[in-house]
Amino acid sequence: MQFKHPELLYALFLLVIPIIVHLFQLRKFKSVPFTNVQFLKELVIQTRKSSQLKKWLTLITRLLLLACAIIAFAQPYISKSDSFNTKSETVIYLDNSFSMQSPSTNGSLLNTAIQDIIENVDENEQISIFTNDENFNNTSVKAIKNDLIQLKHSPNQITYDAAVLKGKKLFSNDQNSIKNLVLISDFQQKNLGLTTPNDSLVSLKLVQLKPSNLSNIAIDSVYISKTTVENFELTVLLKNQGDAIETLPVSLYNDDKLIAKTAVNITNEATTNFTIPVNTIFNGKIVIEDSNLKYDNTLFFNIDKREKTNVLAINEADDSFLKKIYTSDEFEYMSTNFNALNYNTIELQNLIVLNQLQNIPSSLSTALKSFTDKGGSILIIPSKDIVLNTYNQAFNTFGFSNFGASNVLEKKITSINFSHPLLTNVFDKQVNNFQYPKVNSFYNNAENSVNSILSFEDGKSFLSQSGNAFRFSAAIDVENSNFKNSPLIVPILYNIGKQSLKTGDLFYTIGHENIIDIATQLQQDDILTLVSGDNSVIPLQQTYDNKVELITNTYPDVAGIISVQNKDSFLKSLSFNFDRNESHLNYYDFQNITNTTLDNSVATAISDIKSATNVNELWKWFVIFAVIFLIIEMLILKFLK
Repeated sequence: MQFKHPELLYALFLLVIPIIVHLFQLRKFKSVPFTNVQFLKELVIQTRKSSQLKKWLTLITRLLLLACAIIAFAQPYISKSDSFNTKSETVIYLDNSFSMQSPSTNGSLLNTAIQDIIENVDENEQISIFTNDENFNNTSVKAIKNDLIQLKHSPNQITYDAAVLKGKKLFSNDQNSIKNLVLISDFQQKNLGLTTPNDSLVSLKLVQLKPSNLSNIAIDSVYISKTTVENFELTVLLKNQGDAIETLPVSLYNDDKLIAKTAVNITNEATTNFTIPVNTIFNGKIVIEDSNLKYDNTLFFNIDKREKTNVLAINEADDSFLKKIYTSDEFEYMSTNFNALNYNTIELQNLIVLNQLQNIPSSLSTALKSFTDKGGSILIIPSKDIVLNTYNQAFNTFGFSNFGASNVLEKKITSINFSHPLLTNVFDKQVNNFQYPKVNSFYNNAENSVNSILSFEDGKSFLSQSGNAFRFSAAIDVENSNFKNSPLIVPILYNIGKQSLKTGDLFYTIGHENIIDIATQLQQDDILTLVSGDNSVIPLQQTYDNKVELITNTYPDVAGIISVQNKDSFLKSLSFNFDRNESHLNYYDFQNITNTTLDNSVATAISDIKSATNVNELWKWFVIFAVIFLIIEMLILKFLK
């Protein structure tokens, strides 16, 4: 028990006064003569004993009465804190990521947490609450009740360590206050876990909410697995966490119109296919039915009219192999002899191929440098006899290392960089033993600062990349190499062409940086906007002669299909979906965690905070006891004869 005014307890020494008065009674007794006291003797003894008992009881009640009154004025209390005036601060991190959509006994995990906060936190108590995308600092539950009820799920979850650091910054600088930081989450396993260093100033409490059901089915992705002259074959990848499902309906929509519906049997993963006509503009949506997480039950995608990539080949050798790769259904291929080159056509291209030129004059090098700076791509295929210094001057412009003298020596191309973007999805698995292509002569080079795609057996680069420029280190005509007959040439040159114009994926991921090329030519002061319903935003963009490069990150923040417009003119549709990382319902086990306390409900954590800071004031009880002793004294004086 502690006292708010302990100095008043010195008044207890005043209790000595009634004791002294009792022991040294100053009252004088008067003698009354009586003729015969023989019959009064027994009565006098009895009266004296009763009088002494009455006086002692009266003394005790008066002492207790005065003691209770003095203690009441000292204001006693019971508290776990050291001081009656200790200030308590509470900061709550409320995880509103998509995994908090998981069901609990009282709705979703997020709704359960919000309801517990509203019911258990005093509505006028000063508190700070922050989520993954909202901040409510130094406010009260009463003031933000409606905001909490309407709180939406966020696609981007901050790391748990970042939540701890952010929460600590919301406390005041008062070192004497009791600081409680509460993290409310399901604590889904992420790449970065939670560290809990010892902190003497902040008490960390974890509230791990557990879903009632750990199963979930998600639409992981959709891609075009096969293309014919008339149709696309669309493949949908589904992932399941939980019990196997015999029949899962999968629906395909174009806008809001149901196009096809099928059912799959899924244990861990499953795929299903749909067929879409090639010449159809398709604003697609894949939908499944799953009662757990909702956000991953729908995936948006769109297929627009296919834009053709402009390819210009500047030749001093046969280009028939390029014509076979850059066909008219996907490319606008233009071929010109070097001597007949029109420099004005360079800026209109997406890819320029220098096909075995003997030299690269400085005028062409300057024009190509300007072209690549504006987003264009070039591919350099040297001839067997080049003017070395002109090539090296061009290489210095594009960031390549110089060529050395030509070596007439057979060399095999044995190393493939399978992780390079040009080779993504080209191979089902890494191949280590196949018929390696070879060259009969090559140029020495030391590729240290560029990205090697294909390499010789000694590690030197055969095909390398620097920015938007690609180059071979040997001629690939049939006299010098059998690379044209290799299965590698088609996917590599095809992907260089396709990636020269980022025509757009089927969908993009919200929260990631997406770079999208829109094939259009803007007039001066024109600008592209992203439009979704009544909302529009101007994204970060770079304008080139024949395209506009859009960069999206934080917008849109809602999954769906949006349109790209130039003023009121529609150009293209883009689809955006949330990241599927939240679909994996795996959680941390904090049973052995240190420097923190772990609860499984918000109500328990808040109750513990209240009990640690509650002050039970006892002065009222002592006032009551004082009144009781006063009544007892009056009863003794009146009824005890």
